[in-house]
Amino acid sequence: MDELEILKRDWKNKEHSFKRISEKEIYAMLHKRSSSIVKWILVISIAEVLFWTTISILTADDDYFKTLKTYHLNTILPIISAVNYAVLIGFIYLFYKNYKTINAIDTVKQLMISILKTRKTVQYYVWYNLAMVFFSFILVFSFQFMYDPKINELLDSFSQNGGNSNTFYFFIFAIYFVVAIVFVGLIWLFYRLLYGILLKRLYNNYKELKKIDL
Repeated sequence: MDELEILKRDWKNKEHSFKRISEKEIYAMLHKRSSSIVKWILVISIAEVLFWTTISILTADDDYFKTLKTYHLNTILPIISAVNYAVLIGFIYLFYKNYKTINAIDTVKQLMISILKTRKTVQYYVWYNLAMVFFSFILVFSFQFMYDPKINELLDSFSQNGGNSNTFYFFIFAIYFVVAIVFVGLIWLFYRLLYGILLKRLYNNYKELKKIDL
């Protein structure tokens, strides 16, 4: 049994005259827990950006830039990456702001509002990342389809064997779409495991605070 449950049990066992003291103790515990969870959200988001940045740097060799040039992505992709990093830094700033706000809060109502705001910010962050991953897949696949000479070779071979070009286009885009969905699904499961646990604990704190506020 954790410390919060012990406080709640003692609260129920005490006389009515001591209820206010117990409420303050429980609030202090929930406040501390909520602050810790939001801090972890901030730390994890920073670590995530640093991880993907490191991967990008390590994989950005001559072949990578040559491929970008072949697909005509050497101009547009860096711009998209710059915008993406700006948005991610914006989210990290919001997480930091939420963390500082929660630390400065001294009432149950304010803490409840801050918890809901933090949960919504994390949810927006997750959905933005999923949308960006899907968009990046579709963008790269589309440019690869248009400019990769191997795709044209496959189309010529398919046509020479009596295949219809529309059928070829359909199967290629279907494969690309399925791969994108599977990859986005895996990223979603990762986020659900990583941030979902923290958001669930944060919401449990909210429900406990709601009991006090009533």
